[in-house]
Amino acid sequence: MLEVKFLDYTLRIGGEAGQGLQTIGGALAKIFSRLGYHVFTHQDYMSRIRGGHNFYQIRFSDQNISASRETMDILLALDLNTIEIHTKSVKGGGFILYDSETVKKKFEEPEFVDIPFKKIALDVGKNSVMANTVATGAVLGLLDLGLEVLKDILRQTFRQKGDEIIQSNIACAEAGYKYALTTCSRCETFEIREPEDKRLMLITGLHAIGMGALISGCKFYSAYPMSPSTGIMEYFASRAEEYHLVVEQAEDEIAAINMAIGASFAGVRSMTGTSGGGFALMVEGLSLVGMTETPLVIAEMQRPGPATGLPTRTEQGDLLFILHAGHGEFPRVIFEPGTPEQAFHLTNRAFELAEKYQIPVFIQSDQYLAESEWTFESFDLEKLVYNDYRLRKKDLEGVQEYKRFKYSDTGISPLAIPGEAGKHLVVADSDEHDEEGHIIEDGETRIKMVQKRLLKKLPLITKEIEPPLLYGDISPKTVLVGHGSTYGAIKEVVDTIPKDKKVAMMHFSQIYPLSERDKFDYIAVLENADVTICIENNATGQFAKLIKAETGFEFSHQISKYDGRPFTIENLKEELHAYI
Repeated sequence: MLEVKFLDYTLRIGGEAGQGLQTIGGALAKIFSRLGYHVFTHQDYMSRIRGGHNFYQIRFSDQNISASRETMDILLALDLNTIEIHTKSVKGGGFILYDSETVKKKFEEPEFVDIPFKKIALDVGKNSVMANTVATGAVLGLLDLGLEVLKDILRQTFRQKGDEIIQSNIACAEAGYKYALTTCSRCETFEIREPEDKRLMLITGLHAIGMGALISGCKFYSAYPMSPSTGIMEYFASRAEEYHLVVEQAEDEIAAINMAIGASFAGVRSMTGTSGGGFALMVEGLSLVGMTETPLVIAEMQRPGPATGLPTRTEQGDLLFILHAGHGEFPRVIFEPGTPEQAFHLTNRAFELAEKYQIPVFIQSDQYLAESEWTFESFDLEKLVYNDYRLRKKDLEGVQEYKRFKYSDTGISPLAIPGEAGKHLVVADSDEHDEEGHIIEDGETRIKMVQKRLLKKLPLITKEIEPPLLYGDISPKTVLVGHGSTYGAIKEVVDTIPKDKKVAMMHFSQIYPLSERDKFDYIAVLENADVTICIENNATGQFAKLIKAETGFEFSHQISKYDGRPFTIENLKEELHAYI
């Protein structure tokens, strides 16, 4: 029997691109979440349409989970290569499901369960393409979880292809389920307890960003497709008609940011998105945002670089690039969520700060958080904010003189909408300008404008930034510091360390500017600890450098991972072994 303190299983589906890994994995993730299990998924795939080796990993539990494991309980192998690569990662007492006819090899070891996916699909569904449906049913049969949810998913998925296709797929699922249930003599190994009777929301980081933008009133999104940011554009496009949203696939990233700037200047909440290579083309546009004080939200989904790098892998290598991008000096805000829930709320916060202070605000993430799926009961909608800071004709009634870049104690000038400002003229100029927006050359005006848009705004923006989360011991001797997508792995590792070790996680999701220390003196916590470890998915410790530059604090240790893969619970614990 597999001994676990609570239900916690990992399933990995491996094969070549084009074999339907996402179809099987996506269906199973939905099934587990709809049954009430907590789910965490992540994908590892190559940048090719067909071939190569990919896998889709699903962890499900009756407890909250937030990271992937290295070892697994079930391996569903769609090709021989998967068996050769991943067999050693299967736990003792685990299972490897495969089709000996497809992989052209028969295995006699007790962990192997040979299920003729292709033959069942041909015999029952009259089409080999239904082998994936058979495999999905077989996994559920192995776990004895029933088929009702899968049947509902099949009806929804194939509703436009007619009842015959639906029934054939259901029959294939039933055949796969029955075959696994009746031929697997060790399947009682799995102690599957029924979860509470509730369905959980299953959502990726990308979808959470899209939802956060929609609920914040975003009406224009422009981008050029670049993984891993493309999912945001796809999400918006699928909902554009329903939410009266304009989605524009631009010819390149230069056009994308300039379209978004234009839309924002014209009066609507606007957003663009890309990855590092695409953002490199947007940098001149970013400085235009800074000079014209145009509100804009930018999603920058990191991939390993430089150049094209590893297009489908993950890394936190763009932080300092984003922080220093653009010529000249102007304020910006950088958020880096650690969960889809944080992504949802920080995207809402990004629109609020962009509009309030007329600045660019970044939602920065990476492929791991962008495409991994998490389960939640719900998001707290009471935390959402929406304030309309734009002025229209009725707001300007009685105003004798309108100045777009008027000096103020806060540095914030009135933001009127061109064409809706009545008799007033709304001017923007990429050159240095006066209060009305007209080009100037004198030093005195230049000084006043820099003070207005940078030096007066930045202290007020800083007051809006929330401090990092401290999780674990409140007076820790060892502090594990992370930012962005490292949240889940660090949190679960902290949960596994004995309390007497006095370990805590400090996680930053609001990256720049750093929070004022009067709310929570996080630097004092670090200074009072014996061991401080900054954990990052990059080679140079970019966040550690930011902390040192801004506060003077230097971490005692650094753990860096830059192979294009995320931290798992096991490999992070192994890295920490020398320190704890």
